[in-house]
Amino acid sequence: MSHAIRRATELALDETTVTALRAALKTTADEVVQAIIDEVPSYANALSGRMGGTIRRAVRTALGHYLDLASGNATGGDAGDAAYELGRGEVRDGRSMDALLSAYRVGARVAWRGLAAGAVPAGLPAAEVAKFAELTFAYIDELSAASAAGHADELAARGLAHERHLEQLARDLLTGAGSDVLQAAAQRAGWQPPVSLTAVLLPAAQARPAYRALDPSTLVLDDLPDALGVLLVPDADRAHLLRQLTGRTAVVGPARPWTRASASYARAIRARSLSPDIRDTEDHLPELILSADVDAFADLRTRALAPLRALPDATARKLEETLRAWLLHHGRRDEVATALFVHPQTVRYR
Repeated sequence: MSHAIRRATELALDETTVTALRAALKTTADEVVQAIIDEVPSYANALSGRMGGTIRRAVRTALGHYLDLASGNATGGDAGDAAYELGRGEVRDGRSMDALLSAYRVGARVAWRGLAAGAVPAGLPAAEVAKFAELTFAYIDELSAASAAGHADELAARGLAHERHLEQLARDLLTGAGSDVLQAAAQRAGWQPPVSLTAVLLPAAQARPAYRALDPSTLVLDDLPDALGVLLVPDADRAHLLRQLTGRTAVVGPARPWTRASASYARAIRARSLSPDIRDTEDHLPELILSADVDAFADLRTRALAPLRALPDATARKLEETLRAWLLHHGRRDEVATALFVHPQTVRYR
């Protein structure tokens, strides 16, 4: 309360004046609270019942500290701490600083009117009245500043905590945590679960810029291995999502029920490892299936083509070409013959 303390050193209220002001303290505090109720709509209901009693005590305490300060008996630190906590409490009650600052302005006006009404009859010299007014408003200004600092700090802390909860939810989703864990994490983060999530894998540096263009409920992580980031997009319109990602190096996994987002992420990871050119995993399902287990695919190929290994090389090559064409053309003999430049009867023979 440095500015108010400076003002207080210029003003020395005598004991008679301080006693008169303390006698009017409860009445002045009640007038301040009533004026706030009447003039600041946000507090019309907030100051009723237990909350009203708490605020009345807080106002009386602040005025008491103020009189201690004015008489040179206090530093005002306790009042500043209380004002800081009041600002934090406004965030918890869902109010902005606008309402509290309005309350301070109303309170300052009414408090000054009540205090002046007690100080002048108590014999405060006219020359000291102006100093008394300056101290009053300097004190209120510093209480306002302390509350604003508390309000800002609480908002920042809550924002950081919320961000951390969202990030933890995203990590739980990527690791395939159980439904109970995911439900609890979503509730902690204040995140409304969608029907589905679509994983978008992209360079970490592009994750946040891309996120800003998407649904605000999108979950984002930008600290994955290999300098990668991931977006988990809720209930995405796939065509629209792909358009929004134009110009970015992104791999879009399939839409999956939100508790199975890890499956969408896993497919995007596998598609990226298969080819840097894959953008939409839905366009590359055959390659993804055939590459799911490379060793198993090699074993299956060896087993299926084993009968050809006993044949002369030239014969085996012709039969492999015929088999490939047969599969590509779904067994339509004439089309197979055209592709191989042979007679349909040759195809039948092979």
